[in-house]
Amino acid sequence: MKLKMKLLHSTILGSGQPFIILHGYFGMGDNWKSLGTKFSKNFEVHLIDQRNHGRSFHDEDFDYELMVEDLYNYIQHYHLKFTILLGHSMGGKVAMQFAVTYPELVDKLIVADISPRFYKPHHEGILAVLNAVNFSLHNTRKKVEDLVRIYIKEENILQFLLKNVYWKSKGELAFRFNLQSLTQHNSEVGAALPSFTHFEGETLFLKGENSNYITEDDKPLIEVHFPNSKIVSVKNAGHWLHAENPTQFYEEVISFLT
Repeated sequence: MKLKMKLLHSTILGSGQPFIILHGYFGMGDNWKSLGTKFSKNFEVHLIDQRNHGRSFHDEDFDYELMVEDLYNYIQHYHLKFTILLGHSMGGKVAMQFAVTYPELVDKLIVADISPRFYKPHHEGILAVLNAVNFSLHNTRKKVEDLVRIYIKEENILQFLLKNVYWKSKGELAFRFNLQSLTQHNSEVGAALPSFTHFEGETLFLKGENSNYITEDDKPLIEVHFPNSKIVSVKNAGHWLHAENPTQFYEEVISFLT
């Protein structure tokens, strides 16, 4: 008996050349709704929820090879061709690995504030706080927020995480992401792009001016994997460059695509 393929959840906006946007760790496609709506004036925008995130399926397994295959299945399901692929952070890792695996399906690649290199796991603090939430005790949004706020002081990160709290059923809150799987496989998020892989297509790396996710030392590695690439700095922005300076982010992407 053939198992039914699990299809990623998405929101599709506009029409034209397909433009897929992949969110970062703990995120969801809805984080990109404002920019996605702007891009949809010129493109058919697909705001993807990746596995174990948003409204997509939960699975105990979680790594980049699986997320690449999820995306391949999605593209095949919708018969997409000459796809523009944009990924931020974890989504950027997926986008890079997809491009080197299925270059014939990617027209142009945009990577937001992440490099092909290995990153040491650094989300343990956030995962510890999220695992401290007991929805039987923290049974209102305010109780969840009050607990998380004790440990996470950055308001933008706090609100980003709380966006994942929803009413699973009447009187029962839950996280949209699969916290158990993300906790178990946290080390996978920093994995490097496989050696000796490359994508010859046009590629734009956007880095936050105040972020250290892409450094001068990363440039040679980026050029090896993506020889037809350029790196542009987004002013007055850190790792959340698309949210901190959406105007320049949008303009850089549109300039690259036209």
